[in-house]
Amino acid sequence: MSIINTIGRRKTSVARIYFQGGSGKVTVNGKDMNVYFPSEILQLIVKQPLVTLDAEGSYDVLVNVEGGGTKGQAEAVRLAISRALVVLDEENKPPLKKEGFLTRDPRMVERKKYGRRKARRRFQFSKR
Repeated sequence: MSIINTIGRRKTSVARIYFQGGSGKVTVNGKDMNVYFPSEILQLIVKQPLVTLDAEGSYDVLVNVEGGGTKGQAEAVRLAISRALVVLDEENKPPLKKEGFLTRDPRMVERKKYGRRKARRRFQFSKR
């Protein structure tokens, strides 16, 4: 099996992964996934596509992720892994799509506008 290269995004996070057959090792930015994502919830988010397809110990994943916070990065990695599994085998698409792992979450922070305190919040009005 050759190396599959895919990309995943969430908020301002961008995850580029290199996906190949192996023993189930996930490396994020040169560190083990358990070190990079110390929270068990974030580790669970990253592994969700593999757990859904019962392929948890079958593939090695090398991840380069940048931007955003840890939650956004974890969800970007999840999208990239899901896309790699679909490239690997087209029959993986229906269960992953059903769980919502192939949908790119488009929600991003709205930019601040001039004349406002935040994106929509106005300055406090003073009558006198």
